[in-house]
Amino acid sequence: MTSYLISDLHLDENRPEITRAFFDFLRGPAAGAGALYILGDFFEVWIGDDDDAPLAREVADELRRYSGSGVELYLMHGNRDFLLGRDFAHRAGATLLPDPSLVTLAGQRVLLMHGDSLCTRDEEYMAFREQARDPNWQEALLAKPLDERRQIAAQIRAASKSMNSRKAEDIMDVTPEEVEKAMRQHGVHTLIHGHTHRPDRHTFTLDGEPAERIVLGDWGESGWCIEADKDSLELRHWPIA
Repeated sequence: MTSYLISDLHLDENRPEITRAFFDFLRGPAAGAGALYILGDFFEVWIGDDDDAPLAREVADELRRYSGSGVELYLMHGNRDFLLGRDFAHRAGATLLPDPSLVTLAGQRVLLMHGDSLCTRDEEYMAFREQARDPNWQEALLAKPLDERRQIAAQIRAASKSMNSRKAEDIMDVTPEEVEKAMRQHGVHTLIHGHTHRPDRHTFTLDGEPAERIVLGDWGESGWCIEADKDSLELRHWPIA
């Protein structure tokens, strides 16, 4: 059966058109799929599974209907929604997928990642990533009231935008040597990730053999997915009204 992979929807109450486009995708092209992999930054921000915002409930309910139709649903953490937890996954009928993960698609072993861990030249972000993935830091954050967490999340987003505006473009892209290191470590010649918002297919040679890195796009003016059938991996996009 066909599987689909998406990333970087950045669902947010201020962008209802993206939520509608995602629901249309579930009910249209992705209906009846064998599996759907969401590779991080599904939400623009996630302050905890106890978030009482309407969007969180609406998306969980829609995903539950979708996974209840028999589709295997997988969620991977991104740099925006690293606090997604088991409670939300249970409500959505989804399985939390480690980053990185090995799967079989189109008859080959494929490495799936969000992609932020590959951007090692961005030293400021890598330092934040290490802190944000620390269980003790997460536990302390989740112990705070929802309103305080919302304020902290807004501060982090503002600081991130300010820092990124001063960085060179190549700093925020993946480090080629880190890509090759990850693929060697997992014994694959195909890598799929998101995060960079630079959708493309990059072919290269890895240890004398053909290799490929496929980058998913973020959802904004267009929606992006990879369609994986038994023979091929196709990067597709379509306009969002």
